[in-house]
Amino acid sequence: MSRILIAALFCLLLAACGGAEAPATVQGSSAAVAGTDDTSSKSQATAREAAGNTKPGLAGRQREIVNPDDATMVFLYFDIAGISPPLASWMEQDRRLQNAAGAEKASLRSVIQQELEAGAASVHDIGLIRLSLNSAKLSAYDPTYGEFTVGALSPSSVVRFSAFRQDVELRFGNGRSAQTWKVPEAEAQAITDRVRNFGGVQLEALLRITGVQPGMSGGTLTVDILEYELRESRDGATVGRVKVKGD
Repeated sequence: MSRILIAALFCLLLAACGGAEAPATVQGSSAAVAGTDDTSSKSQATAREAAGNTKPGLAGRQREIVNPDDATMVFLYFDIAGISPPLASWMEQDRRLQNAAGAEKASLRSVIQQELEAGAASVHDIGLIRLSLNSAKLSAYDPTYGEFTVGALSPSSVVRFSAFRQDVELRFGNGRSAQTWKVPEAEAQAITDRVRNFGGVQLEALLRITGVQPGMSGGTLTVDILEYELRESRDGATVGRVKVKGD
């Protein structure tokens, strides 16, 4: 009888041990699933981040262009805006093609297409523009504030380019600070004595492209003025050099 009781107790102990192990197994499975979900979420986030980084940013555009013509600025606008330029339409608008004899048009189309494709490719990675203006619109010295004003760089100033029936505007994002040329009064007098015609002072500025705003039949490129140089139109003598700190 005692042996039967011992055997029964032994079976109960085994059952109790098995019941204690079952929840541990379930918890382990849940932890494994949670770990898998967490890893999956991190992978998806990494993939999304990588996909976002594939878009070229303005900060990565380091090439400089000097006094671009109208067509180049239109190509540059389309490139920065991420809009495919309608090269086929522009080709048909070309006056050479419109004025050519019928037999010449096929070969001429090929030439014009190559020119347009080369123009579109030439602006990749351009982020800096060195621009010359015939007039800095330099004001007389203001002794109250101790400054000259370079009107050509004001926030309201616009430099316009037109090509392929597209209009692109260049606007100065930090014009408010760039237009102010602080000069001590003693130095200002020497500048005033040297410059005979303030309206004839020329300007050369280094600009960094900071933004783009698409519009109808063109758009706007916003630039920050990094530095500029003022020169006499008579002899090209330097009037002043200014590095802009920003707004």
